Amino acid sequence: MLRFDPCRAYAFGRLPRWRQTVPATVLLVVVLFPALASAAVGLPAVFGKHMVLQRGRPVPVWGTAAAGESVSVSFAGQAKSTTADKNGRWKISLDSLQAGGPHTLVVKGSNEVTIADVLVGEVWLASGQSNMAMTVRRCRDADTEQAAADFPRIRMFTVRRNAQLSPQQDFQGTWAVCSPETVGKFSGAAYFFGRRLHRELKVPVGLVNSSWGGTAIEAWTSLDVQEKDARLASIFSRWKDKPTADRNRPANLYNGMIEPLVGYGIRGAIWYQGERNSRSPAAAMLYRHQLPLLINDWRKRWGQGAFPFLWVQLPNFKARRADPNLPSSWALIRESMQHALRQPATGMAVTIDIGEARNIHPKNKQDVGHRLAQAGLALAYGRSMVGMGPLMRSVTIEDSRVRVQFGHVGRSLVIRGKGEAVKGFALAGPDRRFHPAEARIEGKTVVTWSKAVTDPIAVRYAFSDNPEVNLYNAAGIPAAPFRTDEWEIGTGR
Repeated sequence: MLRFDPCRAYAFGRLPRWRQTVPATVLLVVVLFPALASAAVGLPAVFGKHMVLQRGRPVPVWGTAAAGESVSVSFAGQAKSTTADKNGRWKISLDSLQAGGPHTLVVKGSNEVTIADVLVGEVWLASGQSNMAMTVRRCRDADTEQAAADFPRIRMFTVRRNAQLSPQQDFQGTWAVCSPETVGKFSGAAYFFGRRLHRELKVPVGLVNSSWGGTAIEAWTSLDVQEKDARLASIFSRWKDKPTADRNRPANLYNGMIEPLVGYGIRGAIWYQGERNSRSPAAAMLYRHQLPLLINDWRKRWGQGAFPFLWVQLPNFKARRADPNLPSSWALIRESMQHALRQPATGMAVTIDIGEARNIHPKNKQDVGHRLAQAGLALAYGRSMVGMGPLMRSVTIEDSRVRVQFGHVGRSLVIRGKGEAVKGFALAGPDRRFHPAEARIEGKTVVTWSKAVTDPIAVRYAFSDNPEVNLYNAAGIPAAPFRTDEWEIGTGR
C-alpha cells in the first residue's frame, strides 16, 4: 500500500495515487476527519537525508503539523520550539552554524521526524535551462570525471520538473551524495562549480539544481513582479486564453520549482539560461530588463539581502561569419547579460571561447564551472583574484585609432595562440558601417585601427554569433564581447 503524504498532496493541489489502493473505510475517516490526515509533523522535500545547510547565518526550518501543535527542532546542540499556526504551518530559525557534520536533525510533534547525515557548509541554488540541466554523463571526458568523483561532502538536490499555475508549498526531489555511481546524474555546470568551491574552501558544498531545458526566463520569475511591468505585455499576450500550466508560461516554473525553496538558507545562486530568449533581436534586448527583474525578485523573496548572483554569458554558437554588420541575437543577449552587472553582488562567467558551432549544448562544462567558481570565490568569499574576464570600461579616440581600457585585467592582458595581433575588433566611421580592424595590446589597454576607417566613431569586439577571439586576462578568462554604439543591429540605424 502506498503511504499518504498529506504535505505533498496539499502542496501539489491534488490527492495522490494512494486513494486508488486505500480501503473505502479509511477513505471515509480521512474525508470526515481531515485533521487526522494532517496532524503528523512534516517537512518539505528539501529537508531530507544527506542535505547540506548553510553555514555562518541563521538557518530557517519549516513544515506542517496540526493547527496549534507544539513542534520542537533539535540540531547540532541547539533546541528550538514553536507552535503551528491555524493553517498548520510552523517555522523556526536555527542560530548560525559552523561548517561540519554529519549531524542529525530531529523534529518532534505528535510524531518524530529524524533526518540523518546532515552537513553544514556552503549552499548554492543552480537554475536555468538545458545547459544547467545537462548532466555530467553528457559532458566532456565523462567517464574520467565520473570515475574521479569521490567527494562525499558534495551533495546535490535535484528538483523534479514541475510547472504550476499557482505558487506551491512543496515539490519532489532528493539529495544525493557525490560518488562515481551518482555524479553522472548531477548538473555538470553546477557540479564543476561546486567541486572547485569544495576544494578551495575545504567545507561541505550543497547544490540545489532546479533547472529545465528549453525554458524562458519569464517562467522562472514570479507573477507579481512581471504583471506590473508594462515592458512584458507582449509576453503575457501570448498566453491569453490558455489556462493550462506550461514550462514557458510566465511564473509557472517559479511557482513549481522555486517558490517551495524560498527561505532555504543559501549563499547565492548560479544561472545558465538565455538560449530560449535569444530567438529574436527584440527578445534578446528585452532580456536586459528580465534578468535584473529575476535577480531582485529572488533576493527580495529570500530575505537575505543582495546574495551573490552569478550567471554564464552565452558561448559562441552557429556558423562563423566575417561581416561584422550582420545581425546577431546571441550577441545582443550577451550584451543584455553584461548590462545586469550593474546590479550589486553579481558576476558573469564569460564563455565566448568554449562553445561549439553546431551544438547548442557544448560539452565543456568544466571551464563553465571553473569560471563561475572564480567569480564566486572573488565575490562571495573575498578571495584576492580576478573574478571575471576583461570588461570594457572606457574608449578613447586618438585620431584614427581607438584605445580601449578594460577592467578585471589583473596582472595583464594576454593573447592566447600564436602571433601578437588581437582578433575580433571592428570599427565604424560616420557611415555606421563596420570593418574588421587590426589591434594590439599596449599595457593594460588594446589599441585598434582600420585602413578602411579613418574617422572612427564606434568599436565592437566579438559582437557576433561565433567570433574568433584570443584576448584574455592572466587568469585565463576571455574578454567579454562589447560594442560602444547603440545602433540597431544589421541596419546601421
